[in-house]
Amino acid sequence: MVLLVGGGLLAGSVNTMAGGGSLLTVPLLVLAGLPGDVANGSNRVGILASNLSASATFRRLGRSGVSRALPVLVPVIAGSLTGSVLISRLPAESFERVFGFLMVPLLVLSLRPPKLKAADRPWTGPVAALVFFGVGCYAGAFQAGIGLLLVLTLSRSGLDLVVANSVKVVVILVVTITALPVFILGGLVDWGPALALAIGFAGGGAIGARLTGSGGSR
Repeated sequence: MVLLVGGGLLAGSVNTMAGGGSLLTVPLLVLAGLPGDVANGSNRVGILASNLSASATFRRLGRSGVSRALPVLVPVIAGSLTGSVLISRLPAESFERVFGFLMVPLLVLSLRPPKLKAADRPWTGPVAALVFFGVGCYAGAFQAGIGLLLVLTLSRSGLDLVVANSVKVVVILVVTITALPVFILGGLVDWGPALALAIGFAGGGAIGARLTGSGGSR
């Protein structure tokens, strides 16, 4: 429980400032004895707590991303439902193999991120909708690293990094609210470890939002 709370605190901060915290917390849940598919579902409870906390903190700091998030929510929600339903049908052993494979490029992206800046020529509407639908599919299925992918796509669509992070938090919050019931109904949430993780995640989300607000794009 102590490791889960501590891991959630660190991951919540990292997720809010950039992304990739679930690369720590999903393996922690597996080490705590949960099957891979249950760890993936249980992790969403912490993600929900983290993004609620971060969104409220951004709002208090005058950096709310709600209005900017609205245009991307429809394709992301559609993708999230698609991804969560598909992944909930995958056996635990198969999920662990796929997740292990995906960790490699996500770790590379975390350790050697590309230089980010708002794009000079943002995507057109149909292209942006397709991209965010794909991001939503991944978020609904795996969650790990979705913050990094969203910061990249939001930056490419014309937002500066601080605004992109604030918008990202709102989008992931909505994605999690959409996807979590699928995992709960599928019996893929172990509430004891999930709530311990959520306590740390909530604190980390607030810390990450404050650091983002004070540190700016740098």
